[in-house]
Amino acid sequence: MKRLEIRDLYKNYQAYGDKEVTICGWLRSVRDYKNLAFLTINDGAFKSVQVVVESEKNKNYDDVVHQNVGASYLIMGKVILTPTAQQPFEINASHVEVLGTSDPSYPLQKKGHTVEFLRTIPTIRPRGNLFNAVFRIRSVAAFAIHKYFNERNFVYVHTPIITGSDCEGAGEMFQVTTLPLESLPKADGKVDYSQDFFGKKVSLTVSGQLHEETLTHAFGKTYTFGPTFRAENSNTSRHAAEFWMMEPEICFCDLDELMDNEEEMVKYCIGYVMSECKDELEFLNKFVDKELLSRLQNIVGSEFVRLDYTDAIDLLLKAKKKFEYPVKWGVDLQSEHERYLTEEVFKKPVFLKNYPKDIKAFYMRQNDDGKTVAAVDLLVPGIGELIGGSQREERLDKLTQRIHELGLKEEDYSWYLDTRRYGTNKHSGYGLGFERFVMYLTGISNIRDVELFPRTVGSIQG
Repeated sequence: MKRLEIRDLYKNYQAYGDKEVTICGWLRSVRDYKNLAFLTINDGAFKSVQVVVESEKNKNYDDVVHQNVGASYLIMGKVILTPTAQQPFEINASHVEVLGTSDPSYPLQKKGHTVEFLRTIPTIRPRGNLFNAVFRIRSVAAFAIHKYFNERNFVYVHTPIITGSDCEGAGEMFQVTTLPLESLPKADGKVDYSQDFFGKKVSLTVSGQLHEETLTHAFGKTYTFGPTFRAENSNTSRHAAEFWMMEPEICFCDLDELMDNEEEMVKYCIGYVMSECKDELEFLNKFVDKELLSRLQNIVGSEFVRLDYTDAIDLLLKAKKKFEYPVKWGVDLQSEHERYLTEEVFKKPVFLKNYPKDIKAFYMRQNDDGKTVAAVDLLVPGIGELIGGSQREERLDKLTQRIHELGLKEEDYSWYLDTRRYGTNKHSGYGLGFERFVMYLTGISNIRDVELFPRTVGSIQG
């Protein structure tokens, strides 16, 4: 008999009343009353199912019920509707087979484990309710992103992981090399990268944007969605060395049109997750963040604020609140400043735009005032910055000048400059840190708890 998944059973359980089904799954709990036992079985669905096992119907009763939590089963039985009980149905087993036993040391024997403890068992923690909900939502959110852009004729781009250029110009990159580290070849006192695999110094990418733009100028609208890496020595709850970025690029698009797309995309994806993951979100709203659902609904139902950086600085300077980090024109805002604007001043998402050019990347379009660039960050209540983007500098002379101003090598970006030599046009793009988006969707406060095997400063497992 074909296996029925528990998630599908819940969707249409009334149609299965008094019918035989086959399920497989892992044991969550067992209650044994000598000749009658109740097994709680889960197969990866957020909800589990209760299985009734009777000794007179199952000759292997003792073997079936004397298993440790985590054991896996194959179960055949009849679906019994129970409309007056807490669960709307149960399965009365006619055949139970133990597929795999579980060692008594199984670490999820009880409830109430801290997330700090669960981080020490990354291979097991997805089996509990918390991380089952988190990783289901992560999966659905990723699908929502693909669905949104696919429906709008964007081309999905797979950009290189290994790169010879630094997109952000910050230099916080992981180097990739095949040179023998114990005896590096030298020339004129420096490492001789001509002997390395690629013949030059290369690193893991911090962003696929620059490579993606070359395809954007062929298709008009593209997006990339994949892993990126940053060797930033920051041990905060929002930083990881390996993370996923979703980066759309749009030709013939200015900053205002870009913000339109960002707002529409965020609302679409949040709405999709709220529709597809109701049980998971209700669980997280109850046990993780009691304001989660209301905050997500506020995002979907709000018109986002559009605020100039200069005006934001004025608001912060006038705030009757003491900030840990002082505010003045020209500084990059900290999370406390961003959250003050979104949570206390406007109480909804804020697009903060036209930043000082000295704190932004070389590829952002310079405004006519000579001091700012057409950059925009989307700030949201509860987390601060969620998306960073800009109108790209389409003028070849301005872009080349900026590369030199920042001490970058023009020859490293010659291939990128070709997009400005042949058919340049106004174009814009942004980057969504996917883990931060998942944190926002789940109410989880630490990035380590939305990644399967998080890579952070001084820590790596698996």
